[in-house]
Amino acid sequence: MKPVLALSLAILSCSVIAGENKVYNVNGSEYEGYWAAVDDNAPLVLLIHDWDGLTDYEVKRANMLNDLGYNVFAADLFGKGIRPTKVEDRRQHTGELYEDREKLRALMQGSLDFASKLTKKTPKTVVMGYCFGGAAVLESARAGMNVKGFVTFHGGLTTPEGQNYEETKAPILILHGTADSAITMDQFADLADALEAQQVDHEMITYSGAPHAFTVFDSPRYRKNADEKSWKRFAEFLAQVTK
Repeated sequence: MKPVLALSLAILSCSVIAGENKVYNVNGSEYEGYWAAVDDNAPLVLLIHDWDGLTDYEVKRANMLNDLGYNVFAADLFGKGIRPTKVEDRRQHTGELYEDREKLRALMQGSLDFASKLTKKTPKTVVMGYCFGGAAVLESARAGMNVKGFVTFHGGLTTPEGQNYEETKAPILILHGTADSAITMDQFADLADALEAQQVDHEMITYSGAPHAFTVFDSPRYRKNADEKSWKRFAEFLAQVTK
């Protein structure tokens, strides 16, 4: 959904923190995330990529979060060196994880465990993701991941058969485009019903005229107004749950 670029920092318009790639292991396989830290005492944002894998888009968002005072680990759910550029490859990698929810949960928890050890003290953490990454975030919420909050930007919203939110331990913020034809308002409403049924603290916002992937810079789908409004609410949410 986003332009695929090399992991360079040259394109960043925000203040640049010297980040670094980090290789880590989950269940015997290698993954390569991106770590950008501002302070050992700062809260942590675990950032989950969309179906392109980890690219410069996540690096830019990580550095924007650094500007707000957060350490960021942009996780890798596909594997070291796997950054699919063809639609069929993206569908393959996301489809494999959608079919194997236990693996997806293990990757999310493994990424969190690794990120949590990158500073001297255990940080207050929020997990957020874009598109496929948003679906992965909600998977972790249903799994009962122990963090301060969950956030999705134009993420997948459906609840797999047999799952629910009874184990969810933290507030959920959903930021969605009303004009999203890939993830419909019916799915948005169904999620609202599911969260309310389990009495999960949640906030769900839709932005008029915003299609799927409305936050992706330099894309035909980018909507500046919706992007800026959703980022502002995200920043407020971060401040609230990590104070």
